[in-house]
Amino acid sequence: MRLPISGTVRAAFGLGMAQAAFAATFRGPRDRFWSRMTVTGATLGGYAVAMSPEARRARIRPRDVALGLGSAAALYGTFWVGDRFARRFVPGGESDIADIYALRELRPKAQIAARLLTVIAPAEELFWRGLVQQALTARFGRVRGMALATGAYGGVHIVTGNFTLFGAASVAGAHWGALYALGMPLGALVVSHAAWDIWIFLLQPTNEVPAELQLI
Repeated sequence: MRLPISGTVRAAFGLGMAQAAFAATFRGPRDRFWSRMTVTGATLGGYAVAMSPEARRARIRPRDVALGLGSAAALYGTFWVGDRFARRFVPGGESDIADIYALRELRPKAQIAARLLTVIAPAEELFWRGLVQQALTARFGRVRGMALATGAYGGVHIVTGNFTLFGAASVAGAHWGALYALGMPLGALVVSHAAWDIWIFLLQPTNEVPAELQLI
């Protein structure tokens, strides 16, 4: 008799894939980072769609656009404050942040935006919330499931060797994870992740906030 594979097992296998994929993405030749990141997104997103009914049901509706943009704006505010904290108080924070933003010089901005919008950001939400957090919530409950999924999302970034990026990923994962636990639709989270990625990385990096807005 063939036994069904549980959602927890699918999520655990996916996490193993994610750990290997993130290691290859961030540890491989830097000039091909965006190609590897796109492949990682397509692989993890495709796995989520194949294994998770929640991911397959995701749709972006008009209300999701408004919710997503609002949550992206709130997260940007959090990161603007965090940027200043990291530069002042985190050892190596300044160089860590510079190293992250240097990635946007590897490809034309329009190409990076297209990769983030169409593959990388949607795939991350389908995988981390639609597959991993959904499975962990079903197994451990809403709060513990969110905490475990957030820890896993931050944890795969340890391989980068960039402590500030690890912290940033953990904060962002907690933000989207909490919203998902509170019932925000997956489509709205896709919008939030994509808008936040493009805004903070390409349009208005936290280290380029206009002087008149420098409140702290």
